[in-house]
Amino acid sequence: MSLNSILSAEAIDAALKDCQAPDSFSHKKFFQLCGLTSKSPQVVKDVFRILDNDASGFIEEEELKYFLQRFSPGARVLTVSETKTFLSAADDDNDGKIGAEEFQQMVLS
Repeated sequence: MSLNSILSAEAIDAALKDCQAPDSFSHKKFFQLCGLTSKSPQVVKDVFRILDNDASGFIEEEELKYFLQRFSPGARVLTVSETKTFLSAADDDNDGKIGAEEFQQMVLS
């Protein structure tokens, strides 16, 4: 399964264009623009599994840095501050990583 089978290419492109400049990434806006916020909780968990590059059951800070590249290989890497802000927005239990439930809650809230 790929992100393009879940989200439209046009929506992904629009979301990526919105955050091309360094330090312009907003996870809430990105999830809205790419269409993820309108998906079911199960689909959001499917997307989590795609984004969990090492299949550890968590998205760690190192994986978050390359978050946009999971949507498009040519996308930029998130800055250190964007990565830390993104992580803290979802890491409810402060373990330094995002679990599937935390990701789902962040996307759908």
